[in-house]
Amino acid sequence: MPGTLHDNGNFSVEDILVNPSHELSRIEPANYTPPVLPAETSDGERKIWELLATVPDPEVPVLSVVDLGIIRKVLIEEQIATSPELAATDTTKKNQAVVVTITPTYSGCPAMDAIALNIRVVLLQHGYRNIKIETVLSPAWTTEWMSEAGKQKLKAYGIAPPNPMQQVCRPAPFQQQEAIQCPRCNSYHTQLISQFGSTACKAFYQCQDCKEPFDYFKCH
Repeated sequence: MPGTLHDNGNFSVEDILVNPSHELSRIEPANYTPPVLPAETSDGERKIWELLATVPDPEVPVLSVVDLGIIRKVLIEEQIATSPELAATDTTKKNQAVVVTITPTYSGCPAMDAIALNIRVVLLQHGYRNIKIETVLSPAWTTEWMSEAGKQKLKAYGIAPPNPMQQVCRPAPFQQQEAIQCPRCNSYHTQLISQFGSTACKAFYQCQDCKEPFDYFKCH
């Protein structure tokens, strides 16, 4: 058995961790880029941010959830030890509650459950036991939150990164005129094929020079 199947039909994360053969215990890390953090970030919070920078986006695994910009806040809350034995064995991670706040790229994004599970697994694997993952919808996620390193990773992966957000009140009439650069040959001679690509957050384009089709991560 790879884990204990509970009444809700799911395996608990703790069960997965003690069974290395389970596929969820072998998360392939994203291409690591050190997160850029404010100087006042504590050492404990910095460590968690560094761990989150290894958690891949399920839909674009070359990106980490930090590259994508969906991690909005990391907070460590100190807990009171529940027993003298706990206090004696560990005064750090076991006595801390880690709160990770995430914002989906759009409401109803099907990848968010997998992202929350992967975050929990990675933190558990590094000794954190009391983990809270909170989802906030406002302010809404924007491609402006994506890191520059993440945009470069997208291009290298064959997906055109989002253009800077258009500074117009009603962008819809301008979308067909927007120049999208081919991630393969760098040509701007490209054509929109469909407003939806492999996922809802991407559009489908074709380069008129190299003739290759590609996804464009839509700006919003």
